[in-house]
Amino acid sequence: MLATGTTLADPAAAQPSPDPAHSRHADDGRHQGPDQDRDQDRDRRDGGDDDGGKDGKAGGRGDGGQQRRDDRHRSVPVRGPVLAAGDAADSKAPTGGGLRTALGDTVQDRALGTLNFAVADAATGEFLFGSQENVPATPASTTKLATAVAALALLPAEHRIATTVVRGAAPGEITLVGGGDPTLTALPADQVRIGGAPVDRDSAPASMAELARRTAAALKAAGGTEVKLSYDTSLYSGPLLHHDHDAMNIAAVTPLMVDEGRIDPRSPDEAPARVFDPAGQAADSFAALLAAEGITVRGKPAQATAAAGATELARVESPTIGRLVERMLTTSDNTLAEAVARQAAIAAKQPASFEGAAKAVTGELAALGVPLDGVLLTDGSGLAKANLIPPVTLVKLLAAAAAPDHPELRPVITGLPVAGFSGTLVNRFSAKSGAGEAAGIVRAKTGTLQGVNTLAGTVVDADGRVLAFALMTRTDADPATARAAVDRIVAKIAACGC
Repeated sequence: MLATGTTLADPAAAQPSPDPAHSRHADDGRHQGPDQDRDQDRDRRDGGDDDGGKDGKAGGRGDGGQQRRDDRHRSVPVRGPVLAAGDAADSKAPTGGGLRTALGDTVQDRALGTLNFAVADAATGEFLFGSQENVPATPASTTKLATAVAALALLPAEHRIATTVVRGAAPGEITLVGGGDPTLTALPADQVRIGGAPVDRDSAPASMAELARRTAAALKAAGGTEVKLSYDTSLYSGPLLHHDHDAMNIAAVTPLMVDEGRIDPRSPDEAPARVFDPAGQAADSFAALLAAEGITVRGKPAQATAAAGATELARVESPTIGRLVERMLTTSDNTLAEAVARQAAIAAKQPASFEGAAKAVTGELAALGVPLDGVLLTDGSGLAKANLIPPVTLVKLLAAAAAPDHPELRPVITGLPVAGFSGTLVNRFSAKSGAGEAAGIVRAKTGTLQGVNTLAGTVVDADGRVLAFALMTRTDADPATARAAVDRIVAKIAACGC
């Protein structure tokens, strides 16, 4: 059970934040207008270089706890059990009073503005400490935690998203059918990058070129080398565009696309320019690849709905849902998040739309026993500022994902960026921010909208206990300064032997 925590002092008594002038980067908020809310998650480039105050001594258990903090070994976590057998018995969770003392005035930093937060024991889900932990706040991209948990609970671990080609209604006609895989790529395998890194066999996306090769082989085997191509996007319903669509942070949400609708599929930009019609682009790409395989495509591909039970000629499949969730969380991929949310909707027999996905996610979270008081979801990515989630719900999600009795949820934890090491945390928790001691031991999902900075994840404290935390701010402060202030709080939790 999650208990109510103690409320901290009024934020009006907040302390000043260190001067961030030297840490601002030219691309802070570059895709935001004065009244726009865009999920930036630019943390890997500009989030961790602000000059913060030094960590002070954390109160609690006295000199013994301080010695443990001084002696502990910091290392980057590797994939494996999140909570080893015996963790709950071998170490003690910190007390609420100990956390209050350890955090001190870090939670009063003026850069935080309004702060809602919660800390829980990841081994048991027990709430430990917080402030306004039950008050709903804008989650930004930490919404993806809810999407991920629901999808992994609803879908089997081996679930993959298929893109298929079927025979059309008339001889010589074929239809490319979108199954909802935005990671389908037209790039050669050696050019594919995820977060700037090459892919391995498990994470490699499905290949449009391979789909063309298989289709061409099937056509030639049947004696055909000329076709009329159509494409089917009927799997999804509802609006094509997110309410906050900007053709950069997210593509049009369609079940058929290639390279997430990027104009330049090799672009390293985290918010690249997107094509106006991703499905049309995918169909054109497929037609060109068929031509390279010796198949003549008559005319321009047209949109059509494949007949029920149409004969399948070829297919390619995405990585497993677990790998997709890891990619979505590590890189904070909005387009992929909306696709994963729709896979959850389909599994829950809801419409594959923004509304249907939100119903599927909240319904599954309720079935898992996650507290939903005050939760309002309107998308799966967190781009919508209308979304509301209390911090206590986020820590409960993380505790469920780390629980030994929910191994199917483990990709939620393994997909979280590692502080100072990967994804959207690669440039967070630096020494200059005053949070460097926590680098490598924090796994967390970032969230950034205009005026909103959130962070939710897990951290190992000085006694070796895994804790779940969620910090949600609404502030007018410079984003880099606000994020550094959030990081310092997490560093204090990590240093707590209390």
